Amino acid sequence: MPGFLEIATTPSVQAVQEQMGSAAQWRNMAGRRAFTFDRFTEHETDFIADRDSFYIATVSETGWPYVQHRGGPRGFLKVLDERTLAFADYTGNRQYISTGNVNANPRGCLFLMDYARRARLKIFAEIDIVPLDADAALAELVATPGYKGRPERIFRLHLQAFDWNCPQHITPHYTEEQVTEAVQPLRDRLASLEAENAALRARLHTGEQR
Repeated sequence: MPGFLEIATTPSVQAVQEQMGSAAQWRNMAGRRAFTFDRFTEHETDFIADRDSFYIATVSETGWPYVQHRGGPRGFLKVLDERTLAFADYTGNRQYISTGNVNANPRGCLFLMDYARRARLKIFAEIDIVPLDADAALAELVATPGYKGRPERIFRLHLQAFDWNCPQHITPHYTEEQVTEAVQPLRDRLASLEAENAALRARLHTGEQR
């Protein structure tokens, strides 16, 4: 099975690499990675389980690419095994562009971002769409009890290759939960100082009354 760079580096890409003087560098890199990144390790599994969104690209019959954001509760993208992912496709704006594209061309590419740590995982996969009533066990596995979204179908993704990008040009962003966690020690310290200040004021007031 070809590696990520072998899939991505088409003749037109190679031509640009030759023009820019980077062809030899990437030929060597592609050879080393050809069969390295075709199975998820514990590292990728943990990274995927911690995501609450990702971007998925598909291609239409007209050849136009389409990129869509997918979001849900943390861990809604499930790792079924070392080469398979799945997620519940929730009701959205009902355009069904990604779904229609996959019906015509099952190839897709995912970008998973961790902005806080400036990391991104990119995945080439072949996708099949599974009706909710076609596989009860799978439907139960991708379900998120308590989530307000209504699933319409299941996207099952068969890994072809993945790769990690360097952190260059990724501007850190933080979720509300991450910010709350980061400032909690400051909140705790402030509460402690306020309590201490209130106690000192009370003692001072008692002393003045005497």
